[in-house]
Amino acid sequence: MIHDPYIVPPLPPRWPFEAGMPLRPLGCRLNLELPGFGGGWRVCTPGGIVPAGEPALLPGAFGRGGILRVGDMVLRPYRRGGFLRHLNERTYRTHLRFAAEHAVHRGLWEAGFPTVEPLGYAWRPSGIGVEGVLITRMAEGEPWPRRWDLTTQRAPDIRRAVVSLCEWGLWSPDLNATNVMLPPQGGALFLDWDRARFEPPDTDLWPRYRARLERSLRKLGAPAEAYGVMGSEPRP
Repeated sequence: MIHDPYIVPPLPPRWPFEAGMPLRPLGCRLNLELPGFGGGWRVCTPGGIVPAGEPALLPGAFGRGGILRVGDMVLRPYRRGGFLRHLNERTYRTHLRFAAEHAVHRGLWEAGFPTVEPLGYAWRPSGIGVEGVLITRMAEGEPWPRRWDLTTQRAPDIRRAVVSLCEWGLWSPDLNATNVMLPPQGGALFLDWDRARFEPPDTDLWPRYRARLERSLRKLGAPAEAYGVMGSEPRP
């Protein structure tokens, strides 16, 4: 059997979340203006809705900057990390990377996984490739590294979410502490599904996630209790 990493597989038997209602199909509209990003965009959203209003920088957001709030929507431009960002920060070969992230994100949302609501993406030609913007619904909360004091209280929620990703076979290489948001009402929301993919059945993802989060926690100078979420201890 050929394994396709972007086809959402059936939910595992022990899935701990209640599935939500399916989202509306995407409708794509051409040559539109995105607040804060200029014109010439192909916008792909449910029913073809287009963000409208005065853009404002999203306060407290981690990442490479430029994340805007427009009404109840968040617009996050795609930007490369690592050394490659010095050579080519925003241009991608095609829009398929943006579409793939939305497909995985949509599958998670419809399965009831704790994440923000995906609203689509936008892209336009840039040089010899394209640039893109991810569009999600605004959700209240603060990034985990800004609220280490809530770690012990929220640890079961964070761990349960990571365990469920492992059981479903979804590997998200960008899952780090800055992509875990803690809402004021409790729980934890997970962000950023760029390059996420479903692995073949029976792939053991827990060691990968633990190593990924440990690396993130070390870089952020996290307290010891944060390592305990994944059953780890801080290394000197």
